[in-house]
Amino acid sequence: MKKLIIITLLLIIVALGSILWWKNGVSPVNSANKESVIFVVQKGSGLKEIASKLEMAGLIKNRVIFFLYTRLGKFEEKIQAGDFRLSPSMTAQEIAQNLTHGTLDIWITIPEGKRAMEIAETLKEKIPTYNSSWTNILALNEGYLFPDTYLIPKDANIEMIINLMKDNFDQKYSGINTANSKLTKSQIVILASLIEREAITDAEKSIIAGILLNRLNAGMALQVDSTIQYAKGQNAVNKKWWEPVILEEYKSVISDYNTYLFIGLPPGPISNPGLKALRAAANSTDTNYLYYLHDKNRIIRYAKTLNEHNANIEKYGL
Repeated sequence: MKKLIIITLLLIIVALGSILWWKNGVSPVNSANKESVIFVVQKGSGLKEIASKLEMAGLIKNRVIFFLYTRLGKFEEKIQAGDFRLSPSMTAQEIAQNLTHGTLDIWITIPEGKRAMEIAETLKEKIPTYNSSWTNILALNEGYLFPDTYLIPKDANIEMIINLMKDNFDQKYSGINTANSKLTKSQIVILASLIEREAITDAEKSIIAGILLNRLNAGMALQVDSTIQYAKGQNAVNKKWWEPVILEEYKSVISDYNTYLFIGLPPGPISNPGLKALRAAANSTDTNYLYYLHDKNRIIRYAKTLNEHNANIEKYGL
């Protein structure tokens, strides 16, 4: 009988202790401290990692309790990546709820090879503070808006966004070996912007760079279709960019960017190249090829002479 009483008392103590442990764990770290801090949830972060970082930041008392509370409350799947304004005066419940909505920033991905006008469209869709003046400012920085995934504040202005992308470009470009290139930085960026639009696979990029440099050195016209596509701009009917070039446009599109009409590099970048295209432009593959094309299966075909190139055109039905 005594053993039963003792066991019962122990169970009661454990239960009460658990309740107190739980209540303490979900209560605020400091109810009096209303000062907020920015807490960032990185993309791909798991709940255990988030709970640990919250505890280390002094925003929750117990990461285990927060983990259990968030999972049992079915908040886990709703947690967003981004940054959040949190305070030690918030309960575990309030913090969990905040992490499921109300992020201060927006994740925006800029793919390789997009032109400034396409980036403007993305920002218009995502950023509440966007206005039409951003387009011209973005266009002035064509080529240097490094393609990447960015966490951008909802109240960002265009200067902040430009600086974010250009700082990223500068950081990435500084890691490229340009010692063996005879091109200036500006020329490397222009060439990389052509490569980014012309290549389908990364493996092609340095070879295409070598071919285009061969043409430049030989005084040939580059004859890059994507430069005409850039000059054409957006299709007024279907609102698409980079529409295929039709035969008459090789001569009818009068623009300094038309590399069929004008010898040499275009006057500026036609897209915003990624790191691999920039590396290819600065460290091209030495090759005897002067021509290339992609067949209907998107496989690249190289040629050393115009006759070989024309034979490829005939062979692959282009």
